[in-house]
Amino acid sequence: MKIYNRDINVYEATNERLKFIFEEFENVLVAFSTGKDSGVMMNLAYDYAKNNDMLHKLAIYYQDYEAIYSESTLYAERVFNEHYLDVEKKYWLCMPVKASCSVTMYQDGWIPWDAKEEEIWTRPFPKSKYLYTIDNYPFPFKKGTKAFDFRIDFSKYFADKYGKTAVLVGIRADESLSRLAIFSSKHRIKLYKEKKYGTYVDKNTYAFYPIYDWNTEDIWIANSKFKYDYNKTYDLYYMAGLSISEMRIASPFHSAGQGHLRLYKELDPNNWAKMISRVNGVNFTAIYGGTTLMGWKNIKKPTHFTWKEYANFLLSTLPDVTRNKFLRKIEKSQWHWKNQGGARTPEFIEQLKKEGVKMRVTDKESPSVKVNTHKRLIFIDEMMDDTGVDEFKKCPSWKRVCVTILKNDTTCMYMGFSRTKAQEEKKKQIINQYRNLL
Repeated sequence: MKIYNRDINVYEATNERLKFIFEEFENVLVAFSTGKDSGVMMNLAYDYAKNNDMLHKLAIYYQDYEAIYSESTLYAERVFNEHYLDVEKKYWLCMPVKASCSVTMYQDGWIPWDAKEEEIWTRPFPKSKYLYTIDNYPFPFKKGTKAFDFRIDFSKYFADKYGKTAVLVGIRADESLSRLAIFSSKHRIKLYKEKKYGTYVDKNTYAFYPIYDWNTEDIWIANSKFKYDYNKTYDLYYMAGLSISEMRIASPFHSAGQGHLRLYKELDPNNWAKMISRVNGVNFTAIYGGTTLMGWKNIKKPTHFTWKEYANFLLSTLPDVTRNKFLRKIEKSQWHWKNQGGARTPEFIEQLKKEGVKMRVTDKESPSVKVNTHKRLIFIDEMMDDTGVDEFKKCPSWKRVCVTILKNDTTCMYMGFSRTKAQEEKKKQIINQYRNLL
């Protein structure tokens, strides 16, 4: 792939970035995940460091989530125990963090490597001299710390101990529209010396994204051309008939891994029975993940229900705590659209008018929308049952409520809700980490 407005390819551009990073920072810490992107990024960083006598600056860390493909563990073992033997600072982190969980309505997170549940772990601690657990972790750690926060804490700890550090993160703009939107944001601040592919974490720590402009084909071309080792789970994905754009290594209990959860029993059968007992809801999601039942496509309701009736039925099946979370959000949404309203495009409003929706449109600007063509829309009637507008997700309806429930989206972000104070703080951390990348 060629770089926009430049006569070099992505490989050459990445080496230019690595040159700058290694020369500017005392340490270069690679965030390894066993995925294809972080693997290529790690190999590129290692090659540059070795070829330029800078291996003393290179370090690698891996946050292990316990419930992973067996081939992912084997790949990590090769990385830590066989490859890169001339890299001294390596950290295989098996910590009881709170990881995302979207396979059950009974919990919004789970804790890998929880000592209280050791008898149902999917596998024992890996064998490596670079292993760090809660028993030998180098600074105070609180069980249940959110996984994202833990990664930030570790990076800051490393920088405080060893000096100014660049953390290399293997994410790419073409992975999803949301990541592309992050990378293409025009509101970029806190750049490091005007470099747009990195962002501030704290005074000693910056995150950099050397391969942000690579596409999936580039990753596999690099693996082939340079004979890089990689996670052999991708070979199993290929044999299972997945396209290269569908192949993704993610925690099976995370929303990003649900669509492939069903493959575990085919590709990693020895691990499957352990996973079923590890977190409630795994087998259900393996059967129905990616189907209309999980709300991932155009869902259908029972014919004898309206969407409102179907939403109430779904709510009745939930645990009290989860049901009450949804009820509070639904009530707040109804109040918001009848009293405050929301900014929408003229095209969106015109589509609703054609559906006969009773509403009031004002020219009052919305503080959350900078596009001056948007107009504030306030609904007069109760929330509609369904809508055919193009931007379905942006329109309040009982069908949208059903999708939200089926997605186990207890934050109701699918319904347009912003985050709580704690969630907003996490959002700010993520924005600071991922902005300014073009």
